[in-house]
Amino acid sequence: MKSFEYSAPNTIEEAIESLGNRWGETEIMAGGTDLVTSLKQRITAPQRVVSLKNISTLREIHESSDLIQIGAMTTLADLSNHSTIQKHFPSLVEAARSISSPQILNAGTLGGDLCQRPRCWYFRNGYGLLAQNGGKSLIPAGDNRYHAIFGNDGPAYFVSASSLGPPLIALGASVSVVGADGKSRQIALDDFFRIPKSESERETSLKPNEILTAIHIPLSGLNNSVYEIRHRHGLDWPYATAAVAFKLSGSKASDVRIVLGHVAPTPWLASKAGKSLEGAEVTMSSAAHCAQSATQGAKTLSGNAYKVPMVKTSVKRAILIAAGIQMKG
Repeated sequence: MKSFEYSAPNTIEEAIESLGNRWGETEIMAGGTDLVTSLKQRITAPQRVVSLKNISTLREIHESSDLIQIGAMTTLADLSNHSTIQKHFPSLVEAARSISSPQILNAGTLGGDLCQRPRCWYFRNGYGLLAQNGGKSLIPAGDNRYHAIFGNDGPAYFVSASSLGPPLIALGASVSVVGADGKSRQIALDDFFRIPKSESERETSLKPNEILTAIHIPLSGLNNSVYEIRHRHGLDWPYATAAVAFKLSGSKASDVRIVLGHVAPTPWLASKAGKSLEGAEVTMSSAAHCAQSATQGAKTLSGNAYKVPMVKTSVKRAILIAAGIQMKG
């Protein structure tokens, strides 16, 4: 690990003053579960690491009649144990608790989950974010078992590592970020994630001198759930995830949002799938039709076609769980 300065400011303003204007100059540490690994592997070698652990306001959760605001430094354990979140957002609770390592649950944070770097083994082994050699990606002809089947027209083939991004996007969440001018701006979460086009870019719309401070989720009364397919009892990331949210009037769905995880460089909004369920009665048949629609546009690589049936399964089961329909088998 390369040596670096360490700063643990007590306020957001002090933290921002410690940040640089270019990626790589400084790195922000939340829970450290991702950054420490990146430092050890020399994926990043900043001049300064700025820890947010002493900023107590970033761990606060505030409720109003129509919104819940969650501080970015809220741990995954605190998130999943919060009574209002348990009541209204079972998809978030399930996504957090599916990370079955107690250490990560108690150290990892909501903001850290949204901002963590890709787990792509090319990136983690020093081949760069886009894994290119001579301007050509190594991934299509290489080992691409865990890479993207959506949003992979190039140059990025990695998958977003965020577990909480898909359910939060399905719930219509937004985030607040504070920049060098001290002003806060709000970004819809589905605009927060981005597909980088060059090695100098990152996977979110954050600027190098900005800090993610809070996540806002409307209390809209949406039925919601998430379904993951992963190694049995494994601590690794899922193969595929589906997060769904919709209003249920009688048995008919409206305001449907379906977001896929771990199959694209960002949490992937399956808009055609959502439209296929809009206004329909939620049944085994309509859930299966929606699941089929969710795979439209998939572009598999040589080693990851198995993700297509996983997407179908995860979407169908997430819809049925959200609607309270008992699955058979």
